[in-house]
Amino acid sequence: MKQLMKNLLNDESGQDLIEYALIAALIALAAVGAMQTVGSKISNTFNSVGADI
Repeated sequence: MKQLMKNLLNDESGQDLIEYALIAALIALAAVGAMQTVGSKISNTFNSVGADI
């Protein structure tokens, strides 16, 4: 049992996957924030053009 716990603590095979998942999540959050900003600017532009017409 003691050897099993040592092996589990020293095993780092899943560590890379978790790091990549965290990076992907941060990129996704940044993309959503950027899309909301761009979307609202585009909406304002179309509303302005529509009001001028």
